[in-house]
Amino acid sequence: MRSSGFLGGTSGRALAAFLIVIALHVVGTMLIPGYSQPFAIRALLVLASLLAIACIGQTLVVILGGIDLSIPFVIGFANVVAAQLYGEQWNFGLVCAVVGLGALLIGAFNGYVSRRLDIHPLIVTLGTGMVTQGAVLLWTAGFPSGSAPQAVSDFVSIGGSAGPLPVPWIVPAVVVLGFLVAILLARTPYGRRLYALGSNPGAAPLALIDPVAMWTITFALSAFCSAITGVLLLGFTGSAYGDVGQPYLFQTIAAVVVGGAAMVGGQGSYLGTIAGALVLTEINTLLIGLGFQPSAVQAALGVIIVLLVSLYGRERHVSKTI
Repeated sequence: MRSSGFLGGTSGRALAAFLIVIALHVVGTMLIPGYSQPFAIRALLVLASLLAIACIGQTLVVILGGIDLSIPFVIGFANVVAAQLYGEQWNFGLVCAVVGLGALLIGAFNGYVSRRLDIHPLIVTLGTGMVTQGAVLLWTAGFPSGSAPQAVSDFVSIGGSAGPLPVPWIVPAVVVLGFLVAILLARTPYGRRLYALGSNPGAAPLALIDPVAMWTITFALSAFCSAITGVLLLGFTGSAYGDVGQPYLFQTIAAVVVGGAAMVGGQGSYLGTIAGALVLTEINTLLIGLGFQPSAVQAALGVIIVLLVSLYGRERHVSKTI
């Protein structure tokens, strides 16, 4: 086990990522007029917060030694189902319960099948995600409708304020979530077992750790966090869209890797992931502000993933695990 919680072996990389955020922001301020205006900063923080919430599950799964490619599909599922049901006059609390339960079942299936049948989670989660997307398309006939309650829209509104704080409610909410995830990883039996199983899957059962149960729970949590992101995106965009989660497919992986997690498991922290989410959001904002096309932005993210995975793959811990 290499690290846990906010502090640990990856804290140096998290600090480096935060420094990169500052450097990118300085560059953006110098090159793009209005880049550091309050509204622009609020927009950047909201976008980074949405990504950070989606990354909670990916962080847990990567520490475990897996990968979750169903995240964008579950985000789309939650986005569309929440909009449709609320548009049919369902109580929004009941809507959230249905969406959350559906996401938990999808995630639990991913984890259980991956571990019990010893199938790589990349295959299982991608297949499950595509089935989920297809089911949503059949249900809506490709034309989803509905919207989110005003409270959800206000929660993620760039123009909103969290009481005396000059930022929307989602920003302090992510800070609170960060502390809760840190406690989960560093101070609970689940967190210790997560790192132990990710560090040494073969020896973990000897320590009375049930791999199937851990994988089932962790992937269920990942899908649940994706569902939260989908509902929040509904409030952010104002309308349902089945492909709203597609940008999060590689961005969640990239944020976790930029934050210092090892793709083979046993190493990572949510603080690092938050730093990675800020780095990616800054890069997106900077490149778009400089006039780059979306395809060029995606190419830049791909280069970052390749370079960082190559760099971390040279570490002793990763090499030995491989």
